[in-house]
Amino acid sequence: MGTEQTGRLKLLYDLGCAFAARTEIERLIPFVVERCREVLDAEGASVQLYDPDTNELHFPYVAVDDTAVAARLVGLRFPADRGVAGHVLQTGEPVRVDDVTNDPRFYRGIDHRTGATTRNMIAAPLTSHQGRIGVIQVINRRGGRGFTDDDLAFLDALAGSIAVAIENARLYSDLKTSQEHLHAQVGALRRDLARPDRFPEFVGTGELMAEVFQLMESAAASPIAVLIEGETGTGKELAARMIHRAGARADYPFLAVNCAALPETLLENELFGHSRGAFTGAAQDHKGLFEAASGGTVFLDEIGETPAGMQAKLLRVLQEGEITRLGDTRPRKVDVRVISATNRELAAGVADGRFRADLFYRLGAFPIRLPPLRERHEDVPLLADRFLIAAAARHRKRVSGIDPRAMTLLAKFPWPGNVRELQNEIERAVALAGEGEVVGTGQLSPKLLSVVPLASAAASVAPGTLPIELPLAASALPLREARAAFERQYIGASLEEHGGNMSRAAKALGVSRVALHRKVKDFGLR
Repeated sequence: MGTEQTGRLKLLYDLGCAFAARTEIERLIPFVVERCREVLDAEGASVQLYDPDTNELHFPYVAVDDTAVAARLVGLRFPADRGVAGHVLQTGEPVRVDDVTNDPRFYRGIDHRTGATTRNMIAAPLTSHQGRIGVIQVINRRGGRGFTDDDLAFLDALAGSIAVAIENARLYSDLKTSQEHLHAQVGALRRDLARPDRFPEFVGTGELMAEVFQLMESAAASPIAVLIEGETGTGKELAARMIHRAGARADYPFLAVNCAALPETLLENELFGHSRGAFTGAAQDHKGLFEAASGGTVFLDEIGETPAGMQAKLLRVLQEGEITRLGDTRPRKVDVRVISATNRELAAGVADGRFRADLFYRLGAFPIRLPPLRERHEDVPLLADRFLIAAAARHRKRVSGIDPRAMTLLAKFPWPGNVRELQNEIERAVALAGEGEVVGTGQLSPKLLSVVPLASAAASVAPGTLPIELPLAASALPLREARAAFERQYIGASLEEHGGNMSRAAKALGVSRVALHRKVKDFGLR
């Protein structure tokens, strides 16, 4: 047995070990192609895979001396019935061509498009249990020599192992992808369950919210991209979650990212992921949100803060349904719905050049505006009561309700922070309230009194008249209880009006400071 043949048999053994060790197709085939080129002392080698959907052959893996030619070959496609490779695919027989210029099967279009010059070649079919899946081809033996029958026999023997390895790697890749998707979906659902919404559903009784509900219902029934507009704290993410849950993708993940919270490089990694070795510390492949949310929804909050470079990449996702991981050149198909949100006027951003017009038209195909809380004061009591129940449960405290004067202040306040600010206000009030107490004006923030003076919230009245409303109609309470309720609210109002100063409040009420102290203690106003 000659030295060359011994070396090739050893290579077959080494490749068999490599097939067992390299189950990821992206790592396996480049290794095989490069080793074939080395052992056959050739200028180039490639694996051309068959795409039955388009009836084409393409070059996902090449090893060529000329890197420019290699770059042009990757992704190149041609009809599966053309060229020597097409002939091998159709017949299932290996072929040796000593002079391509005199072979009618040779397809010159590849050389024309890449700038390569092919002189001779050998090619063998890649045949697996599922049929012929492609061709392995080696071109241009170095030193001006041609390939031999032994070279062709070696390549043909190797092709069978390569085909099985590709099939196994594909099965492994499919299994791994399914496992990753399942893991991502389970994780997303767990996070969704572990993260209680600020309230289980939107509360709204007026015309503005009725229109919002109607738009959300229509959006849920459609795959269209939705843009939710509204000030900070109006519940944009909650609206997106409700649209997702009411739609056809409800059984798949809902993953959210705040585009304003991350610099561009981190945001790109978060959305698109990275390949192993893409940067220092990238020890393994990482799926981005667009892959992890496969079948579900990606929510892009504060989309108006997205850098220009990222806007171009997002446009490709919306137009082509493709992403490319950091450090990778191969695009990957993704199937997600995109819902975005902004607290700024995106149209103004388009006008001054800060936001791409084409991306705006893609994202804003179905806009939904969430009105600020100051435009729907009628919903404040409903929201406040709901927040009160939730806050009392979290604090493990029994709170009897919100007295009418405090509710008047809540309803009249403009709430620049919207629903979120109202929720925080109720959370604070419950923390200050005593066990079994009603939340009164004493538990509200000073900012409410500075915007809505207590006297005007109750009523602007002359001395000696009733300045506030009782919590119930007078006929619904015994006189003693009604009088006590009135005293408590009246004293509380006076204390608020005088900034908590007992002396000034006692003077205004016409009682001694000692008597006022006793009343304050009896009514639990401190």
